Amino acid sequence: MESMLNKLKSTVTKVTADVTSAVMGNPVTREFDVGRHIASGGNGLAWKIFNGTKKSTKQEVAVFVFDKKLIDKYQKFEKDQIIDSLKRGVQQLTRLRHPRLLTVQHPLEESRDCLAFCTEPVFASLANVLGNWENLPSPVSPDIKDYKLYDVETKYGLLQVSEGLSFLHSSVKMVHGNITPENIILNKSGAWKIMGFDFCVSSTNPSEQEPKFPCKEWDPNLPSLCLPNPEYLAPEYILSVTCETASDMYSLGTVMYAVFNKGKPVFEVNKQDIYKSFSRQLDQLSRLGSSSLTNIPEEVREHVKLLLNVTPTVRPDADQMTKIPFFDDVGAVTLQYFDTLFQRDNLQKSQFFKGLPKVLPKLPKRVIVQRILPCLTSEFVNPDMVPFVLPNVLLIAEECTKEEYVKLILPELGPVFKQQEPIQASNMILLIFLQKMDLLLTKTPPDEIKNSVLPMVYRALEAPSIQIQELCLNIIPTFANLIDYPSMKNALIPRIKNACLQTSSLAVRVNSLVCLGKILEYLDKWFVLDDILPFLQQIPSKEPAVLMGILGIYKCTFTHKKLGITKEQLAGKVLPHLIPLSIENNLNLNQFNSFISVIKEMLNRLESEHKTKLEQLHIMQEQQKSLDIGNQMNASEETKVTNVGSQQIDKVFNNIGADLLTGGESENKEDGLQNKQKRASLTLEEKQKLAKEQEQAQKLKSQQPLKPQVHTPIAPVKQTKDLTDTLMDNMSSLTSLSVSTPKISASSSFTSVPSTGLGMMFSTPIDNTKRNLTNGLNANMGFQTSGFNMPVNTNQNFFSSPGTPGVTKMALGTPSTLPNFSAVSVPPAGGKQTQQRPTDMSALNNLFGPQKPKVSMNQLSQQKPNQWLNQFVPPQGSPGMGSSVMGTQVNVMGQSAFGMQANPFFNPQNFAQPPTTMTSSSSASNDLKDLFG
Repeated sequence: MESMLNKLKSTVTKVTADVTSAVMGNPVTREFDVGRHIASGGNGLAWKIFNGTKKSTKQEVAVFVFDKKLIDKYQKFEKDQIIDSLKRGVQQLTRLRHPRLLTVQHPLEESRDCLAFCTEPVFASLANVLGNWENLPSPVSPDIKDYKLYDVETKYGLLQVSEGLSFLHSSVKMVHGNITPENIILNKSGAWKIMGFDFCVSSTNPSEQEPKFPCKEWDPNLPSLCLPNPEYLAPEYILSVTCETASDMYSLGTVMYAVFNKGKPVFEVNKQDIYKSFSRQLDQLSRLGSSSLTNIPEEVREHVKLLLNVTPTVRPDADQMTKIPFFDDVGAVTLQYFDTLFQRDNLQKSQFFKGLPKVLPKLPKRVIVQRILPCLTSEFVNPDMVPFVLPNVLLIAEECTKEEYVKLILPELGPVFKQQEPIQASNMILLIFLQKMDLLLTKTPPDEIKNSVLPMVYRALEAPSIQIQELCLNIIPTFANLIDYPSMKNALIPRIKNACLQTSSLAVRVNSLVCLGKILEYLDKWFVLDDILPFLQQIPSKEPAVLMGILGIYKCTFTHKKLGITKEQLAGKVLPHLIPLSIENNLNLNQFNSFISVIKEMLNRLESEHKTKLEQLHIMQEQQKSLDIGNQMNASEETKVTNVGSQQIDKVFNNIGADLLTGGESENKEDGLQNKQKRASLTLEEKQKLAKEQEQAQKLKSQQPLKPQVHTPIAPVKQTKDLTDTLMDNMSSLTSLSVSTPKISASSSFTSVPSTGLGMMFSTPIDNTKRNLTNGLNANMGFQTSGFNMPVNTNQNFFSSPGTPGVTKMALGTPSTLPNFSAVSVPPAGGKQTQQRPTDMSALNNLFGPQKPKVSMNQLSQQKPNQWLNQFVPPQGSPGMGSSVMGTQVNVMGQSAFGMQANPFFNPQNFAQPPTTMTSSSSASNDLKDLFG
C-alpha cells in the first residue's frame, strides 16, 4: 500500500513538474507568476487552471495552460486541428467583453510546449463542482471536493448563463455551439461565466435581417477536442445539420438538468454510433414526461421541459428565460443588483444598502463572503457611501470567524477608521463603529486595536458633536472589559474626565459620571482612590443630576468588594465632601434621603472599623502589660514583690489602704481585719483569679530569688494633715453648712482590694510608690484650681503604667462594702436658710499652687475624711452638680473602688449610690452651686 502511495505521489510530482516547466517557457511568465494548479475547464477539460499574480501590480489572476503533451498521440495534422480550435475559442473570447463572459486579462501566448492565457481569478469550472475531476491534481483539493452549490447560487448562476446567451444571441448575433458545464467557469467571487467559443457560429446576414447561422456536418473522424460535447448538443445539429439560437437554449436545458442531477446529462450518447444515439434520443424527447424531471424544482420544471423540446421554435429564448419566476428570488435579485451596481447613482445605491441588512440573513455565508462582501468593500472608495455600506460590512463581520475577519474585512476597514471628511459622513461612521465596538475589540488583533480602534474612540470623546459624545459615553461601559488596562488608565479615563469638566452640556457631564461609575469595576482600588475620587471634588456644577452622579460613584466605590474606601479617606475627604453636597437647595426629598443614607452607611462603617481597631489595640496593650508585669516580676531586682511574694504584696496594699483612711494605726491589726473582710467578699471568679495568682507566685518562689532593695514605706504620709486642715478651713469659710457625721473607722467602712487585683494593677516599681501616691492623690481626688473638679479615671490601674509615670489612681473598696456616710444635717422645717456668697477664690489658687508643699498620706488621714467627703456627695435623687459628678464605683482590673469623676461624657447612673440616704440642705446646695458653677 505504501509503495502504491509513493508511486502515485511521484507521478503527481512529475506531472506537476512537467506542467510547470512547460509554462516557464511560455511568454506569459514574463508578466505573471504562476502558482498552484487549482482546476480544469474548457472543452474536454483540456485547460489546466493555475492561480497566479501579475508581477507589476500583484493583481491576482488565473492562468489557463494547455499542455501539448496531451495530444502527442495524434498525428501532426490532427494536432494542428486541435491547436487551431483551441486558439480560435480563446481569441473569440478575448474579443468579447461582457460581465457574463469570462474576462481575459492577457491574450493567448503559444510556446513550443504549451498554450497559455490569463483571466480574472477563477475558482473552478462547473464540471469540477459537479464532480468531474478530470485533469485535476491528485488528490483533489477539499475546496472543490466538498463544494456544494446553494439554491441561490444555482438560481443566480443559471440566470447569469441565460443573460450571457441573451447577449450573444441579441447583441453579437452569435450561437455559442457548446454550452456545457466544462465551459461554464465559476470565478473567485462565485459568478458563473461563459467560455469555450471553439465552435461558435456568427450570423452571415446583416444585423437588421433575420440572422442565419451556417452549420458544419458532424465528422466522427475528427479528434474529440475538435468536436463539441454531443451529450449537450441539440438534436438538429446531427439529424438536420442546422443550428440557431434555440440550439444553445437546448444546451442550457441540459445544463439545468445536470445541475439538479449531480452532473449527469439527460442522455448518454454513443460516440461510435452518434446518429443512432440521437435518433433514439429524439424519440425519448418527444415522450419526455415529468417523471424524468423529478429532481428539478417544480417552479422551473415546465421551463426545462420546454427547453428540451424537439421543436426549436417551442423553446424559450434567452431573454424570456431571464424573466421566468424561478429567477425572481430575493437572493438572486440581490446578487444581480450587485453585479450592476456600477450602473447606479448614489441615491439608488443608498436605498439599496439600507434594505440590505434584511436580506443578508437569508443568504448563505459563503455567498455573502464570496459575492457580496467584495462588492461592499469596493464602495469604501466613495466617502459618501461609507455610512450606508459600513453597517452591512460589520453585519457580515459578526458571522465571520476571527481569521476570516482579519483576512477579508479588517484590511478594508483601515482607511475607514481614519476617515474624517466629509464631517457629516465622518460623524455617522463614528456612531456606527461605536455601536459595534464590542465586535471590533473582540475580533481585531491587539496591535490594530491600539493603532486604529481606540484612537477612533478618543476622537469620538473629543468630537464637537454632543450626540456623539453622549453615545460614546453610553457605549464605553459595554466594551470596557475588552480594553487593555494601560489604555484605559492612561488614555480613556483622562478623556472622560476632560469631557466632564470642559463640556457645557449637562447631559455630557452626567453621562461622564455614569460612565465612570460603570467602569469602576475594571479599575484597581488605588487608582480609584487616588485619581477618580479627587476628581469628583473638581466638578463645578451643582445640578441634582450631577450631584447624584457624584454620589453614585462614591457609593459604588464604597460598596464594591474589590474597591472600597479606607476609613482615613472616609473621614478626611469623602464625608467632608458629601455632607455639604447633601444640603444643596436643588436636591429634592428623595435625593436628600439618598445622600443621607450613604452618609450614614459610611459613618457606621467608620465607627465599626475604628472601634474594632481600638478594641484590638486595647487587647494588645493589656496583653503587653501582663507580659511587662511578668517580666518585671521575674527580672527586676528593684521590685519588692518578687522577694516577698503575694503575702507581702497584700500587706503593702493593705498598709496603703489603711494609711489613706486611718493614718497610722497598727499594721498588723489593720492587715488582719482587711484580710478577714476580703475573704468574706470574694466571688467565685475572684477566687479563681486568686488561685491563678497564687500559682504564679509559687512558680516565682521556685526560681532563684533576686536580691531586693529595701525602701522606706510611704514616707510622705506626714504631709496629709496640712492639706486636709487647710482645705477644711477654706471650706468652712466658704459655706455655712453644719455637717455632723458619726466617726467611722476605715476598718469598718472599706475592704482591702484582693492581692489578685494588686498583681494586675502594679505597673510601676515599688520604689516609685512615694512619688506616685503623692501625685496620684492630687490627680484622682480631683483637686483643680480652676473648677475644683474631682475626676477619677475608671479605666486605669491603681498605680500608673510605665508609659505614664507619676500618675496614681485610687481603687478602694467594693460596691458591696461602700462607706456608710451619715446624712447631711438639715435645718428644722420652716427654718430660714441663710445663703452666703463664696469668698475670694484666690486662697484656693494659692493653696494648690506650685509653691505649696505636697501633702503626706498620714496628715490627710488624721482628719475626719468622712466629713470632708460627705460635702461632695450629691443628695439622693438630686441632679448632678455642674460638670463634677460624685461616684463610688471605679473599675480597676475587675474590682470596684471609690472615686470621683469629672468627665462630662461620664454617665452618673453608672455610679453606685451610698447605701445611706442623705437629705440635702437648700443652703448647702446653693453654696455648692456657687462654688462649682
